[in-house]
Amino acid sequence: MFEEVHHRPCGRPTKAGTPCRAQFSGPGFACKLHTTDHEKALVEAYRTGLETGRKQEREWQQRAEATQVEHLERQIRTLRDELDAQNRRFEVDGDQAVTVDGYGYRWRGPGTLEVGDRVLLPENYVSALRHGPGPFPGTVTELGTTYTGTLSTIISRAVPPQTC
Repeated sequence: MFEEVHHRPCGRPTKAGTPCRAQFSGPGFACKLHTTDHEKALVEAYRTGLETGRKQEREWQQRAEATQVEHLERQIRTLRDELDAQNRRFEVDGDQAVTVDGYGYRWRGPGTLEVGDRVLLPENYVSALRHGPGPFPGTVTELGTTYTGTLSTIISRAVPPQTC
């Protein structure tokens, strides 16, 4: 009745009394000519239920996948934090190590730098293209650095802008 069989004969008796030879496909009982209103309602209910079930399955699948993604993102954050804690250096050869706008630097000046402090950084080949020649400003975004290579030295604290 509701099996997805393709091209099967109706078989219901015609006015002449012979079996109907009309072919039909999909769920149903007979060809369109011989299907009763009650049978049409049953087929429509079946289709509606099937569609609703498939929609519900897709929603559940999406929720399950979203939960899995959230779980994996939490795991990644935890592992990054653990790795960061193992590799973060706060001091390099007696100088304070900081991260400025995502890059590691060292500070030899007076006092210690805090997150949010504005500093003046030495020119490098990228800064020359972005900011022009000479030192350029930056902001301390993290204390310590995970960068293991040679660190450039911060020139000075940036002078705060004058307000009128």
